[in-house]
Amino acid sequence: MNLFLQILAILLGLFILKVILLSVFFYDEIRTAQKKDPAARSFLEVLLLYQGLHAIICHRIAHFFYKIRLFFIARLISQFSRHMTGIEIHPGAQIGKRFFIDHGMGVVIGETSVIGDDVLLYQGVTLGGTGLEKGKRHPTVGNNVVIGAGAKVLGNITIGDNSYIGANAVVIKDVPANSTIVGVPGRITKQDGKKIDISLDHIHILDPIMQAIDDLQKRIDKLENKI
Repeated sequence: MNLFLQILAILLGLFILKVILLSVFFYDEIRTAQKKDPAARSFLEVLLLYQGLHAIICHRIAHFFYKIRLFFIARLISQFSRHMTGIEIHPGAQIGKRFFIDHGMGVVIGETSVIGDDVLLYQGVTLGGTGLEKGKRHPTVGNNVVIGAGAKVLGNITIGDNSYIGANAVVIKDVPANSTIVGVPGRITKQDGKKIDISLDHIHILDPIMQAIDDLQKRIDKLENKI
């Protein structure tokens, strides 16, 4: 009985140590999750239960082994993470600070993807390639970018800072900074040339097609009034 209690105490101590270390090294990511997910109720809840955080923790470890050319170990860690979280991040991907994947199931991030700081991805997002070419073949995503659920960003393209990719959009061309992208294929609309305020309001997104229709309707109304 005493031996059992000793083992239990050791395991509990190791668990507490693990929690403390993760809290220190991934403090910014945990706080980011709390800030961007209204369902997050506590620091500990995010640390223990958020698969998006677990995926980025595993990726940081896998990326370390990838950089020192221990590719098999790197892929082994990334595949374990994929199995546990439903999020597939190639260990070669470069990911910045305060990265957050909300829900996360079905997210795929390719080998040569480069992601800036303060980026938010939703479930079903793909940062993928478009062929079998070698070298840089996946997207480069700038800082403060939001990519909505189910969006596909494909090829060696650049998504500018402060941009918003709408849900289920398919993006295959470069996107300038401070833009919103919607539709298939993705169409660009400016947010008045200003930085997007990421309020996570996915309903009130400017649609360039609807904007064009509204402009035409206004012109028709003016002509009718003149007649």
